[in-house]
Amino acid sequence: MTEALPCATLSRALEEPLYGTASRVRGWVLLEQPGPWGREAVTESRLDRDLARALDRAADAAHLRLLLIRRPGRGASQPHTCFVAHTSRSGHWLERRRLDDPAELLELDMAKVMAGERPGFGEEVTEPVYLVCTNGRHDRCCATYGRPLALALAASHGELIWESSHVGGDRFAGNLVCLPGGHYFGRVGPGEAERVVALHRKGVIDLDHYRGCCIDPPAVQAAEWFARSRAGLPGIGDLELAGRERLEGDLHDVQFRRPGGGILRVRLRAARNADPRLLTCHSARAEPPLSFDLLELASEPDAG
Repeated sequence: MTEALPCATLSRALEEPLYGTASRVRGWVLLEQPGPWGREAVTESRLDRDLARALDRAADAAHLRLLLIRRPGRGASQPHTCFVAHTSRSGHWLERRRLDDPAELLELDMAKVMAGERPGFGEEVTEPVYLVCTNGRHDRCCATYGRPLALALAASHGELIWESSHVGGDRFAGNLVCLPGGHYFGRVGPGEAERVVALHRKGVIDLDHYRGCCIDPPAVQAAEWFARSRAGLPGIGDLELAGRERLEGDLHDVQFRRPGGGILRVRLRAARNADPRLLTCHSARAEPPLSFDLLELASEPDAG
């Protein structure tokens, strides 16, 4: 019996589009925990088992994304570094605290983080952090493509770079997530890594690798990519969501406002027309991926 191709290898071979595939996340907690991580990283790490379960339950109850992070190349530092972030249309922020004991994280009001309220848990951070998923126990592709990416970025951007546990989208490895802005990039190799991050730090999105922003649902992410790529608007501040509507069937109508005035209206169709396949290396059943077809892109005056 022929072994199935790794999910990221197959996705690349099929030239599957990246847009519209970012995970939706509003609240984030990143906890430094060196050493190996299992498939369920938080509870299958060297964290105290009872503490890990308590943190996992608290994050689930708040609907918040709890990730483990570590320095590329298995470097470790003490005390543990912890980041808390919020990403939403109303704003985003990032705080950092160094923990003598990871149990201090139980003091954090995770519901406040989800609501966008600064908890004052740590100091405000003005520089972004860049997460590279390397959780090979979750999916082998994350290690295969993520570890070389993390090492390449650590060489060019140093302290801004962290390996992370599962961020979503195994088949798009190497995956890169930028916080607090919430921009996801996929299929980033060591050769493109420095450019993608350098552009992002200048406020420019590399559209060749852009998966979407975690603020938006997949249809809006896809519409954003179509609007940016067709109108030549790669700047992070070039577009502002002005409205969205789900029409009959799988049709979506999304409007973006340009800072200088005018509306870009994107109409697209969401579908699962591709042949079913295993979407991750650990998938139990085959299913077709969600895809988006651009139907119309029109420029209109701003009625407001």
